[in-house]
Amino acid sequence: MNLAALVIGLIALTLLAVSLGQLGKVRTKADYLVAGRSLSAFVLVFTLLSSWIGSGSLLAGAENAYRHGFAALWQAGGGWTGLLLIYFIAPRARKFAQYTIPDLLEARYSQAARVLGVLAILLAYTAITSYQFIGGGDILHLIFPGAITPIAGRYIIAGFVILITAVGGMSSVAYMDLFIGLLATSALCVALPVLIHLTGGWPTVRQALPPTHFEVFGDLSPIQALELFLPTCLLLLGNQSMYQKFFSARTEKDASRAVVGWIVGTVILESVIVALAVTGSALFPTGEVSQAPREILAYIGLHAFVPAATTVVLGPTAAVTTHVAGAVPALEATLLPLLGAVLLGAIFAKVISTANNWLFSPATNLVNDIYVRYIAPNASNRRVLAVSRLTVVGLGVWALYQGLYAQSVLKVALYAYTIYGSALTPVILAAFYWRRATAPAAVSSIATGTLVTVLWDRIAPHLSPALARRDAIFPALVLSLTCLFVVSLLTRPPDPAHLQTLGEA
Repeated sequence: MNLAALVIGLIALTLLAVSLGQLGKVRTKADYLVAGRSLSAFVLVFTLLSSWIGSGSLLAGAENAYRHGFAALWQAGGGWTGLLLIYFIAPRARKFAQYTIPDLLEARYSQAARVLGVLAILLAYTAITSYQFIGGGDILHLIFPGAITPIAGRYIIAGFVILITAVGGMSSVAYMDLFIGLLATSALCVALPVLIHLTGGWPTVRQALPPTHFEVFGDLSPIQALELFLPTCLLLLGNQSMYQKFFSARTEKDASRAVVGWIVGTVILESVIVALAVTGSALFPTGEVSQAPREILAYIGLHAFVPAATTVVLGPTAAVTTHVAGAVPALEATLLPLLGAVLLGAIFAKVISTANNWLFSPATNLVNDIYVRYIAPNASNRRVLAVSRLTVVGLGVWALYQGLYAQSVLKVALYAYTIYGSALTPVILAAFYWRRATAPAAVSSIATGTLVTVLWDRIAPHLSPALARRDAIFPALVLSLTCLFVVSLLTRPPDPAHLQTLGEA
């Protein structure tokens, strides 16, 4: 317990030092928003990896795996599919060389598309930030159960994230992610085989769990699997935080190379996360964690690597007893708790990193797309930086408010993914690949995708039971795409000369 607190304290101090170290280097808007367009492929790989794999994977994905087994990989698989497509989009995004997605929406479509895009991003990204605060608060509560409640932990994490995000901007985000990505990748990949060994081997894990935990769909229907797959895929394809990293790359080649490393790292890490959660569900089928399965990875870090502990694993028909570390050598007795503490610290760091990324991104929208674009177009760099930092504080407080009242991380994650995936991803991809897409179509598509998602829980009870049970992704995406295609075909095509200035073929 004390070791875990020490590791997390060291990580927090390191992140704060990195953020403060960038303070004197941030002098202009480009420095703050896109790191002066100076990031190498190596740095980009880990900042992309850290911004993508956060509480959505470590909490929502792990909770899904605890309940349903390897079928949880349908959620991760949506991201993998999106990544394969991103490889071809990254060079185009870097060539555009703007600051935010709404920059792209206005340049390709209209000012109205920009404003609606900002609204959709704010709704989605602050929701995603909110459940990072939930995850960080849970971890602090597990480490200090008598001193910090989950709610108090959310306040503490929110305050820390707001501070480090406001201070350093994109430079601090990227270089913190480099440190966190290396730490998390190492800790998770080492922890999995050790945990399986301590459990008694993979056959013991399989014996302890229902057969459906190891099937392609598990106990999910194919439509439920798609409801996990599609929101994740669409969020990644249109993810503004990702595009900002591409805008921050030194060259188009750096952006493309980074995607290759990102694909490899994401497939490995998300598979490891699910496997850890599945193994954890065999080790800890009952007790505190069974009531809050989103905490399973942190719980493993605290309780699975404790020497001289015996764990009872409940199989489908009988109890299976495994000796986690009955009479371990002195070296193993030292290394096991250290591994657990480092694993817990890595999860904590990933949550902080993801919150940092998803809080920073919408702040750039309000500053660049609203304040500089409409309120103070001639504002000095100093004034823009001050407003940027105040905006981070305001949005962080709003995200904390949402996090205080959320019940299910998985539900909030899918809500946020659906807003973004149905409202923005179609028009973003059309901006790159469909010359016929028009401004009125983009506006109607963004508005429809956002409204259907936000209002779906109120609309669904008045529909047939078959529709009422469905997640918002299907109606929101279908109606958004319908608006994009139908309105584009019914309105005047874009000016070819304008498209040429954007670099479209």
